[in-house]
This record gives sequence, structure tokens and C-alpha cells, in this order.
Amino acid sequence: MTLTELRYIVAVARELHFGRAAEACDVSQPTLSVGIKKLEDELGCRIFERGTGEVHLTTVGRRIVDQALVVLEQSTVIHELARDADTELASAVHLGAIFTIAPYLLPHILPQLRRVAPGMRWLIQENYTSRLLEQVRSGELDCAIVAEPIDAAHLSVSPLYDEALFVALPSAHPLAQRGTPVHPADIRDDPMLLLGSGHCFREHVLAVSPEFSPLVSERRGIRHNFEGTSLETIRYMVASGLGITLMPALALAADPRADVVYLPFAGMTPKRRVVLICRKSFNRMPVLERIRQALRQEAHAGLELLD
Repeated sequence: MTLTELRYIVAVARELHFGRAAEACDVSQPTLSVGIKKLEDELGCRIFERGTGEVHLTTVGRRIVDQALVVLEQSTVIHELARDADTELASAVHLGAIFTIAPYLLPHILPQLRRVAPGMRWLIQENYTSRLLEQVRSGELDCAIVAEPIDAAHLSVSPLYDEALFVALPSAHPLAQRGTPVHPADIRDDPMLLLGSGHCFREHVLAVSPEFSPLVSERRGIRHNFEGTSLETIRYMVASGLGITLMPALALAADPRADVVYLPFAGMTPKRRVVLICRKSFNRMPVLERIRQALRQEAHAGLELLD
């Protein structure tokens, strides 16, 4: 049994597809299949049920994959125990971030991070929250910047900031012309453009008001026929007058155009909490302090920094 074989079964369990799992592991499909078959033969049981175009975990396979994740996480401890703070600052940090944070936060803080920690190299990856959690637990990433709520089992969670959400409207919209704070009821008759499933920001938007749900909108006769893959795609849709959306504060500064207007909510401001997650065995303090230091130097009106 090898760590590589354990990574193979974790990848197949995640993708439920041998081809995609092989691509994620950067190996050929025959190599991955041989490795998994070798592990199954060694263990004397089937981890996966294979059908025509379908892959499913067996009952014992699910327990084996769960334990494999634990083993992969613990395999990184040997390396991490050998690092002290000075060594860690001089080594590469594999940092992940979700799609709705990375393009707006990282360009601001990475130059600051280079100044405050010139010896630290940052290797960045964007992904969905669920995938980043898995990568941190397995040791593929050292840490990740995500938004709560999350399943934080076996992880250390350090709050970074609370970020306000704003309403994005076409500049010709009556509320945009009025320019005053918006109540959720004010926009209940507008199509709400959302990110697709898998994006946690979609859930943040829906949590602001049940009126924003596509099911509620459809029952009230509001057509909702577009879900974007990125905030930038949705922003262009708003500019075209196809609907409205919500945007996190940092995304506002990335839009110099005048065809979209951003307004705050009236009353209590909806926010999302952004946190840094790491394995409990990872010495997160050097990374955490450098990120917080960079955030303090790049303060933004829509952020409430947390200690």
C-alpha cells in the first residue's frame, strides 16, 4: 500500500470517474486503474463497483476512503514537524482560495506579502470550497481562504474579515437612479442572477432573502433562466439589463465602469465571513500573521478586519 494508491482512490471517490480522477492526479488512466486494482488485491476487497460509464463506492470502500483521507493528512505531519517559523517563512506556501475571493483579494495582498515576507513563496490555486477543504485535509494545500459556513472537522479556522454584500443594478434601473439604500422587498420583482451550484456565494445571496430563490421567483412569474460561472460574467449580465445580483465589497473596486450601480442594503448589512483554514498540524501562525498584516495595509471600506 502506498500513499500514491491512497491518493488515487480518494480522487476516484471524489470524481466518480476514472478518467477525470487520472487527470486530477496527473497520470494516465491505465496507471491509475492498475494502482487501484493492486490496492484492492492487497486488501482483498472491492473499493469501487464499476459499471458502464458509472463508478460507485462499495460500503467498505467508503470506509477505506475516509481512512485514506486521514492517512494522507497525517503523512504531512512528518514534514511539518521539521519546520519552525523561520524555515516556514522561507519555504513555499500552497494557498487556495475560492473563486469569488481570489481575483479580488489576492492581487491586493500578494504585493504586500512579498514586501513583508520576501523569502516566502506563494503557490496559488482557485477552486470550490468543497474541493479546497479536501485538498487542505489531504495535504495538497497548506491552507485556503474560504467563506463560512464550512465543515471544519480536523481543521484550524482563523477569521480574517467580514465582507459586506451590495446590490448590483443596471445604471438605468429606477433604484439605481434613486441611489438610496435598498430593502430586499424593493428588488423582489427583479430577476436575481446567481452563480451556479457549487459556489458558496450562491448560498450567501439566497440567505439574504427567500425572495431571491429561483423557485420563489418562478412561482411569482419572474423568469430566472441564467446562472453564471463567475461574478464577472454575472456583472456583464447585470450591465446588459438582464437582472440584478449581489456583489461582495472587494468586487466593487474591480469594476471601473458606469453601467452598473452598487447600493448598500437598508438596515442590517448582509455580510459573509472570510476565514483561513489549515490542518491542525500545520504551523499556520507565520502565514496567518503575514496575511493579516497585508490586509491591514490594504484596508477597504467594505471589510471589517478580524483578529
